[in-house]
Amino acid sequence: MSVKKYSVMISGHRTSISLEPEFWEEIKRLAREENISVAALVADIDNSRNGNLSSALRLFVLKKLKPYKVESDISV
Repeated sequence: MSVKKYSVMISGHRTSISLEPEFWEEIKRLAREENISVAALVADIDNSRNGNLSSALRLFVLKKLKPYKVESDISV
């Protein structure tokens, strides 16, 4: 996985985010699932983060996907 730069508008200014494309696709999917824009989701995560934004986004995705991992482990 290679890291790519993405740009999002947060609080009226552009913010650059470095993420692997797979994480970015999950961020977009989760935003659609919650019926909000990617910028709104990223802003929500930004407001409650500890550490840098890219790490906070990765952790957000992992926390959202973790219940699915547990379910798949149980069904094996």
